[in-house]
Amino acid sequence: MTPPDRPQLAAYLAAATEAARRGAAELKSWRARFSFREKSRADLVTDADHASQKVVKDYLLSAFPDHLFVGEEECVGKSPEDTRPPADAPPVWVVDPLDGTANYVHDVPAYCVSVGLWAGGRPAVGVIHDPRQNEVFAAAAGLGATLNGKPIRVSAVPDLAGGMISTGFPADYARQVRNLEAWARLAAHAQSIRRTGSTALNMAYLAAGRFDGYWAYDNYPWDVMAGAVLVSEAGGALTTIDGLPYDPFRPDILATNGRFHHELLAALGEAK
Repeated sequence: MTPPDRPQLAAYLAAATEAARRGAAELKSWRARFSFREKSRADLVTDADHASQKVVKDYLLSAFPDHLFVGEEECVGKSPEDTRPPADAPPVWVVDPLDGTANYVHDVPAYCVSVGLWAGGRPAVGVIHDPRQNEVFAAAAGLGATLNGKPIRVSAVPDLAGGMISTGFPADYARQVRNLEAWARLAAHAQSIRRTGSTALNMAYLAAGRFDGYWAYDNYPWDVMAGAVLVSEAGGALTTIDGLPYDPFRPDILATNGRFHHELLAALGEAK
């Protein structure tokens, strides 16, 4: 498919912003009355997830009926590669209606709605709406990145020793071990390491200069699609963990402010 032009991107960004706002409103309305169940150990799904995804999906597909939609709640059991659109697919909305579900369940104010768009073979639009902090991070390819309408840039921290680095862990403990080893190794190199419980917010904070790097081994496209646009448009760097060109349909990711990307790659290589 031909990449969208600037007017199309602006229209898609406006729609993504409104869709994320509607999803966030659902999360607010459900916060005091949701019920939850365990999909697997420490991996919670709530009625709010489904309500948020429905309003986001309905809004986007009513605005763009020829587009496709990939949402977390309808892709349970699929691998990241299973969700990759065909090369000739129309634009695809890739949505996490509630990133940071465990935080939401426990009333920890670190969760959000993440709305990304894959178009022309790349992440094209990203909006991350944090309803607790009233923060809306938004970006589109070539149009820059903003926080509540004001431009944002990645930090100027020059090296790993001065960096605050974030990461994310899968719910399944057996798959956490590799990341725990990486954490232990990086702790000797970075200024500090953080785990917020929300991949999308980790990447939004990197784009806004709050964090200086982010790594993970077990993401899905809806976790990172919007954040990838934000980081790129804010001047950051993105690759896979082994330094290959970034691919949101692979589970691993390394994102930084671009100033010590290779240094962090090397440090993670020690942890493999």
